[in-house]
Amino acid sequence: MGYSARYHAASLAAVFLALAIGILIGAGLGDNLLSDTEENLRESLEADIESARGEADDLQVQLDRERAFGERAYPGLVGDTLAGRRFAVVALGDLPDSVSNDIEDALEPSGGKLASVVVARIPPDVSAIADALGPRFDDLDQEPAQLQEIGSDIGSQLVVGSGRRLARLRDVVFTRSSGEGGRLDGAVVYRAGRGELEPEQEEAADALELGLVNGLASTGVPVVAVERSGADESAIPFFAPLEVATVDSVDLTSGRTALVFALLGAEGNFGIKETANTLLPELLQPAGGAGD
Repeated sequence: MGYSARYHAASLAAVFLALAIGILIGAGLGDNLLSDTEENLRESLEADIESARGEADDLQVQLDRERAFGERAYPGLVGDTLAGRRFAVVALGDLPDSVSNDIEDALEPSGGKLASVVVARIPPDVSAIADALGPRFDDLDQEPAQLQEIGSDIGSQLVVGSGRRLARLRDVVFTRSSGEGGRLDGAVVYRAGRGELEPEQEEAADALELGLVNGLASTGVPVVAVERSGADESAIPFFAPLEVATVDSVDLTSGRTALVFALLGAEGNFGIKETANTLLPELLQPAGGAGD
């Protein structure tokens, strides 16, 4: 019995020793295998990253070439197509310098003249508008349809170049109004983001904006709503139900080209975003306009 017990104990000890040795050897092999796998993965990822960087550099070179070509070709493409025509920029709420510069850059080689720039106060000062128009409009803050009608009158009179309501309300409706006036051959509209407004302010802002844009379009001249390609919040859906063309990337050469040909009369939603029907309109030939 003693021998058997000692043999059994020795056998168990040998088994545990072998197991411990196996674990140590396996751990060492596993560390080596894991280390080799990690090194191979790292080298593979580094190669992929280097390849992607090379492709990105090649694409950037191609993009720079295309951009340079577009900028060089643009004046020849639109040169003098709008010669003798007069346009206004109508901003709803604000007009950033970047957007103003984009529009001017688009018009300059076309020969079109920026005759007027107005920036509407958004939200509108409904009480001041009512005071300027007289007692009949004391309830204007409760009548958004009436405010929209007033906006429509002002929009159409901007195109005509004169009008009683425009003269009476110019300094109330617009925070900025500059230019020489006179009849226009078209208008470029920009709608700024609003931020947080009270419900009644939102309603009044919608009414005035819709009125102004509809009033511009009612005269029959081309009206084009624009924004930049990187706009935080697109305004194009606001203009979708209205009878105006839209350009969602006026900061790009394609957008400037679309703007010029939309001011010639091309209809549609142009640009690079999901709201666009196509990148560019058909390249129209200039026809006689009011400025001719």
